[in-house]
Amino acid sequence: MDPGFRRDDICFFVQIMKPTPETLQRLKAIVGDKGFVVGEADMAPHLVERRELYRGKAAAVLKPASVEEVSAAMKVAHEAGLAVVPQGGNTGLVGGQVPDGSGEEIVLSLARMNRVRAIDTENNTLTVDAGVTLAAAQEAAREADRLFPLSLASEGSCQIGGNLATNAGGTQVLRYGNARDLVLGLEVVLANGDVWNGLTGLRKDNTGYDLRHLFMGSEGTLGIITGAVLKLFPRPQSVETAFAAVPDVEAAVKLLRIADGLAGGQVSTFELVPRIGVEFVVAHVEGASDPLPDPSPWYVLIEMTAGTKAAGLPETMEAALAEGLEQGLVSDAAIAQSEAQRADFWRLRESLSDVQREEGGSIKHDVSVPVSRMADFIATATSAVSARLPGVRPVPFGHIGDGNVHFNLSQPVGADKAAFLARWDEMNAIVHGIVREMGGSISAEHGVGQLKRDEIAATKSPVEMAMMRALKQALDPKGVLNPGKVV
Repeated sequence: MDPGFRRDDICFFVQIMKPTPETLQRLKAIVGDKGFVVGEADMAPHLVERRELYRGKAAAVLKPASVEEVSAAMKVAHEAGLAVVPQGGNTGLVGGQVPDGSGEEIVLSLARMNRVRAIDTENNTLTVDAGVTLAAAQEAAREADRLFPLSLASEGSCQIGGNLATNAGGTQVLRYGNARDLVLGLEVVLANGDVWNGLTGLRKDNTGYDLRHLFMGSEGTLGIITGAVLKLFPRPQSVETAFAAVPDVEAAVKLLRIADGLAGGQVSTFELVPRIGVEFVVAHVEGASDPLPDPSPWYVLIEMTAGTKAAGLPETMEAALAEGLEQGLVSDAAIAQSEAQRADFWRLRESLSDVQREEGGSIKHDVSVPVSRMADFIATATSAVSARLPGVRPVPFGHIGDGNVHFNLSQPVGADKAAFLARWDEMNAIVHGIVREMGGSISAEHGVGQLKRDEIAATKSPVEMAMMRALKQALDPKGVLNPGKVV
C-alpha cells in the first residue's frame, strides 16, 4: 500500500493512504449495507457539485445513521490515514463537499442522520441531527408555533450540518444574523473519532473558549458536525412585503436606512434585484411576470415582520415607501395584498440564481463590502469587467441589507460558453481586487472550499493564516478531514 503525499498548498504536508479492501470492509461493517455505497451510478450524485465546476471520484460513500457510526468510521479512517470528505445536501457552490479526482477519498454523507431530536418551546431551542434538511427544521419550528429564520433558496435539500459548516447566510441575516448566530450548541466528531458533546441550550456560558465557533464555517476541515441546538424565535404574526423600483443602488441603500429607522428593527429582508434579473426570470420561469407596470434599473424586495398583528406594519411600510417617493428614491412600488402576491415577489427573487444558466455561462462572485460602499462597488466592478470584456452582462443581486452581493456575470449574447467560462480567473481577479480595495470579503456566505482556497492568502494577513493553519494542525494533525479545502 503506497502512501500518497499531498500538500495542503499553503499549509503543511500530509500523508494520505489508499484504502485497502480490508479497510473498506471494516467501514462497511460499521455502517451496514444501507450505509455503504460503492456502485458508480449510486455514488454519482455525491461526486459532482450543482454547477458542475467540480467533479471527483471516491473509493466509497459512507452514510452512517448515528453519531456512534460516524465516530467509529472516523477512528478507522484516522488509524488508516484515509481522507474523508464530509457532505451534507451537496448544495455547496465552492466545491468544499466534493472529493478530488484520485478515487481514494471517502465521502461521508450525513443524509441518514435526519432526526429531530428534541424541541424546547420554553427555552426556544430545536435539537436536530446534522442531516435534517433546512426545510424540515423550519417545519418543526412552525409546528411548535416558532420560527427558525435561516432561509435559503436551496432549503428543500440543503442540510443543517452543511449550513453550519459553511456559516450560511440567506435572506434574513439583516435581522437574525448568519448561521453561527442561530446556534447554541454542537455535537462534533473529531478527526480521530472522539465525540465532543456540546449540545447545550445555554445562552450564557463563560467557561473558557467557545468551541462551537471553531467548527461553524470550517467546512468540515476541523471536525464533522453531527448535531446542533438551534435558536428559535417567536413566529411572526404580521408580515408586510413590498417590491419597489429604485433608480440606482445608492437610492436603495438610502431607502434601507429610512425603512430600518421607521420600523425599529423589524425589517427582516432587504434584497437588491437588477432589471436584467427580472427580465431573465420573466423570460424563463413559467407564470412569472413583471411586478410593476414600468421598467426600472433596480428594485428592492422589502419585508417587515412583527410578533403581533397590532404592530402597525402596513402603516410603517407605507410610510417608508412614501418617504422614499418624496425623496426621489422610489419611482413605484407594490405592497403584497395576498399571500399569493407575496409568493410571486419571492419567487422572482429566489429564481435569480438558477435562471442565469438559461442565459449561458455565468461567472459567480459571492462578496461583501460595507453597506456604505455597495453602490461604489457595483458601479466600479461593472465598469471594470465591461471594459475588459465588452458585452458581458453583470447581474448583481442579493442581500444588500447586510452588505452581501452576488456579483454574477452572464456571458455576452451569442458568445461561446466554454470560452467565456475559461475567463473565470481573469474576472475573479478584477472583481476580488476591487473587493479587497474596499475592505470587503471574497466570500460572504458560500465559503472557501476549492474555488477560493488559493485566494484567501491574498485577503487575510499572515497572522490570520498562521492561526488557521495552527488550528488545522492541532485538530487534524494527519490531515484526513477534507484535505485540499479552505487552507
